[in-house]
Amino acid sequence: MKKIGFLSFGHWNPSPQSQTRSAGDALLQSIDLAVAAEELGADGAYFRVHHFARQLASPFPLLAAAGARTKKIEIGTAVIDMRYENPLYMAEDAGSADLIANGRLQLGISRGSPEQVIDGWRYFGFEPKEGSTDADMGRQHAEVFLEVLKGEGFAEPDPRPMFPNPPGLLRLEPFSEGLRERIWWGSASNATAVWAAKQGMNLQSSTLKQDETGEPFHVQQAAQIRLYREAWKKAGHGRAPRVSVSRSIFALVDDRDRAYFGRGNESDQIGFIDNMRAVFGRSYAAEPDRLIEQLKADEAIAEADTLLLTVPNQLGVEYNAHVIEAILKHIAPALGWR
Repeated sequence: MKKIGFLSFGHWNPSPQSQTRSAGDALLQSIDLAVAAEELGADGAYFRVHHFARQLASPFPLLAAAGARTKKIEIGTAVIDMRYENPLYMAEDAGSADLIANGRLQLGISRGSPEQVIDGWRYFGFEPKEGSTDADMGRQHAEVFLEVLKGEGFAEPDPRPMFPNPPGLLRLEPFSEGLRERIWWGSASNATAVWAAKQGMNLQSSTLKQDETGEPFHVQQAAQIRLYREAWKKAGHGRAPRVSVSRSIFALVDDRDRAYFGRGNESDQIGFIDNMRAVFGRSYAAEPDRLIEQLKADEAIAEADTLLLTVPNQLGVEYNAHVIEAILKHIAPALGWR
């Protein structure tokens, strides 16, 4: 059994070919797709965060709105770049959105990926400490965020406050119970997956990974997941972790599917990202019977408990709902995911 959700980057472009021609279109259609996915029986609606780009950016208004419009589906991110975040203010935003969604938030965070501008986090007022890198800064922000999500008091109250205080040190409000256990780390390497396990975060593994062995992407990703679970067990956490992988998967069930995705990328790609040699996973696009056989061979999907389907959001809500429905109807039952 697997939880199956969608992951949208929320691209928008004012071209006539795009169904999302403005930022408003991308945001409102993201909410509508979350509603449609819930009606289809999907388990999650996840959104990517990129700054300085014609894509989804500040996630919490979107998460709160999607949470208010839905009742059961998980609402999450994959991922928030922590280099750009004030972790205390973020904890307040996250607590508010989670309360609105009645405890359904699943927040994927990470040290981030290459952005549209050089050192974009500097424009947000952040600088790495002397001797540290921007990646170190992202992980430090994450550690502070995780600490304040525990809900423990840390701030000295004013002896003459404007409003009465509870006794002791004050915590951030609003506090949402259980959110700390629903934080995920987006990891591109084996080492950061192990670090995430030690921190007690769930694991999100995307469609790219540091090429550490030269093996196929799904094999390396499966090994990463196993290392993560071993580290989690050694850390002695009192709950079972969750692990998600992201994939571009299209069941070709009508002429639109064949026109859009009939020529799928059927092999991994090698590239360089942040001076790191990375392996990028293939896309899957085939008739249902063939697609089922291809997905059976994906070792990382087999290891994960959650699968996020990356969707082409610029093709509109109706088509993306069709993409999700095709996987839930034609593929998931045959593979034992449902």
